[in-house]
Order: sequence, then C-alpha cells, then structure tokens
Amino acid sequence: MYNLVLLYLFGGLGVAVLGGYLLYRVIQDEKKNKLLSQPFQEEWREVLRRIELYRNLPKEDKEKIERSIVYFVFTKEFLGVGMDVTMEMKLLIAFHACLLLLHTKIRGCYDRLKTVIIYPNAVAVENIRNNGGIFAKERFLIDGQSADDTVVIVWHDAKKEAYHPRHQNVIIHEFAHEMDYMEGAVDGVPPIEKSKYHEWAQTVFKEFDKLQDVFYKNRDLGKYKLLGEYAATNEAEFFAVASERFFSSPNSLKKHFPNLYKELKELYGIDPVRLTKR
Repeated sequence: MYNLVLLYLFGGLGVAVLGGYLLYRVIQDEKKNKLLSQPFQEEWREVLRRIELYRNLPKEDKEKIERSIVYFVFTKEFLGVGMDVTMEMKLLIAFHACLLLLHTKIRGCYDRLKTVIIYPNAVAVENIRNNGGIFAKERFLIDGQSADDTVVIVWHDAKKEAYHPRHQNVIIHEFAHEMDYMEGAVDGVPPIEKSKYHEWAQTVFKEFDKLQDVFYKNRDLGKYKLLGEYAATNEAEFFAVASERFFSSPNSLKKHFPNLYKELKELYGIDPVRLTKR
C-alpha cells in the first residue's frame, strides 16, 4: 500500500512537471510568434541597407532574416557601458548574429544568450599566465568576448567593420563562438551532423595544424596571413577567424583555402561570394 501511494505521488509530480513544461513551451512559442509577426520598420531597413551583405541578399532571405532580427532584438538584453544603446547598435549586432544561423539547421536564436554588453572602445582585461609555475599578470585589449550567455562587443570596431568591411568582423567572430558553445565544448566544432565530423576535422583542423606549424616555427605565413596569427591560438579561435573571413573577404578565402571555404559554405548554407565583391 505504501509503495502504491508513493507511485501515485511521484506519478502525479511527474505529470505536474510535464504539464508545467508544456505550458511554458506554449507561452514561449506564443511570445515568439507574436514577435515574428511584427512588421519590420522601414527606418530599421534603412540602417541595414548600409551593409553590403544585407543589400545583396535575395528577397526571401531578407524577409527571413528581418523576422529573426526582430526576435533577437526584443529577447536579448543590451547593456551599454559608458554609452547609450541605440537601435542602430542592436540592428547591426542582430543582423550579423542572425546571418550565421540563416540557413543552418539550428533551431532557435542563440537561446542560451541573455545579454549583449556594448563598450564604446577596446576593453582592457587582465589575465594570469602560468609559465612553469611562474605566474605573471598580463593586461591586454580586446574588441569582443563571448561567454556562452553573454557577448561583449566594442562598438567602434563593430560599426567600422560592418559598414566598411575588409577581413575582420568582431560580431561574426563572437557569434561564431556562440555557435561553438551550442555543442557544449568550445573546440572549434559547431553543431554539425556526426557523420560529417570526420570531413570537418580533415579539412578545418588540418588547416589549423598547418597554420600552427608555420606560426610556431617562425616561418613566413604566406597565404596564412589571410587568417592571421590569432587564428593559431586554438581550434575555437581558428573557427571564429575563418568565419570572419568567410563573410568579410570570401573571394580571398575561396582562392587560398577552397576546401575550408567549401566546409564553411556547407555549414552556413550561404555562398557569400555571390553577395560581395571582396
């Protein structure tokens, strides 16, 4: 009899928890659908038209990414440090973040991300380095940072890179890290099918190993100058930097690293060569 009572008790709790979760999902879905149905304001579109990648998107992609931008802007907390956050800031950050997911199979919109912190200029941070038991404090500048539920963006660099792109794009870099977080480990492997992991490793990590070999042996970087020394830090930074180049200078990446370009094209479902002259 006692066991039967416990069975009913835990069964009832299970039903209550499941019911609560389903109710939460219904409320969240209703909230999302309401946001996605909001019209995209023309003044917002005017801001985005200054971005080459947006201007050259097909009409259906523009409509799709605009819905994602609205959802991103109104579900993330934007905090300015020593500055007011404007709609322009939100739109530029949201556009590049949503561009990464536009044609992927990833559901949601960086669901674990809660806060975007925006600084006006480069941020000084301190790091403790251990070298054989000798600890040293280092101070260096960053223009962005990602920590799963928080992204830090420096507006001075982000704005310049969005409107006048060359190779770097701090927003794409940090949100590539956010994609990396989705798999749990920050290891340079974004959400991909398990069957494609071997090909990813053979292509992406092979280029990373080559870059590290060239960099740490103090050889001329050659074509690896396009990726830069920071990409040799680890696999996660290599993926983030490669994603920057994929969207910001796709022609150069495709020319010098065709296999790497092919993997990123398959991941993102976009061919940015068609969207830009760079």
